[in-house]
Amino acid sequence: MKFGIWTVINTGGITYPELGRALEERGFESLLVPEHTHIPVTAGPRIDGNGDEMDPTWFRMPDPFVSLGAVAAVTARLKLILAVTLLVQREPIVFAKGAATLDELSGGRLIVGVGAGNVLDELQNHGVAPAERGKVLDERIDAVKAMWTQEKAEYHGDYVDFGPIYSWPKPVQRPHPPIYIGGWSKAAARRTVERGDGWLAPPLPADAMRAYTEDLRERAGHPVPVTVTYTPTDAGLIHAYEDLGVERIALILPTLSRDESLAELDKLAAFVSKY
Repeated sequence: MKFGIWTVINTGGITYPELGRALEERGFESLLVPEHTHIPVTAGPRIDGNGDEMDPTWFRMPDPFVSLGAVAAVTARLKLILAVTLLVQREPIVFAKGAATLDELSGGRLIVGVGAGNVLDELQNHGVAPAERGKVLDERIDAVKAMWTQEKAEYHGDYVDFGPIYSWPKPVQRPHPPIYIGGWSKAAARRTVERGDGWLAPPLPADAMRAYTEDLRERAGHPVPVTVTYTPTDAGLIHAYEDLGVERIALILPTLSRDESLAELDKLAAFVSKY
């Protein structure tokens, strides 16, 4: 099983190039970064899928493509994972070019995690009706794949319509960078099987993880690669995930100062070495 780091960096903390170098020096396999284009101001609880208050550090996260590009420039082996990028909030032609460019510049180290988003007022500011976000995401995934794999790409759907067009560069990875689907709903399971190359999972309890992965296997007819995001250093839980065949665990690096981040990475690396 592989170990990576999932984190949200804010201005004034460790920089992405420093973090990338530190991860390779400590033997981590990957860096996972999330995305919110913005967070609308509200006086009450966030308008999201579960009604929870959001961590204020999420209000200040930088752009994931630029951030991972900076990491790619100073690393050689580290996998770069969008976990997740909100393709439903990104124009697909621009997204396809940006992701392909990042895959090319990194020498084929990109994994594209995508999700439908659950901050509903954020979606609405991008002109996406929350009830339609799943359909929008499905079409945008299909359209992006067309641009990555076709010399003269075209796509005609209800929410995406273009073509034929030239869209370059093409990704280094063939037929395209792996697409992992984020979320744990029935719709996310369907999307993973129909359009994904793997599943980006939250750190569910072991029994819930087993049920979901078994459902994915049954739907797909084969094991589906699983990466677990923002995982606590719970050895028992991680062993349970390993028994289920999880391919990658992304441990949490909290939003800290530069020196605190490096010290915490040392602790996480020691945990992995003992594991």
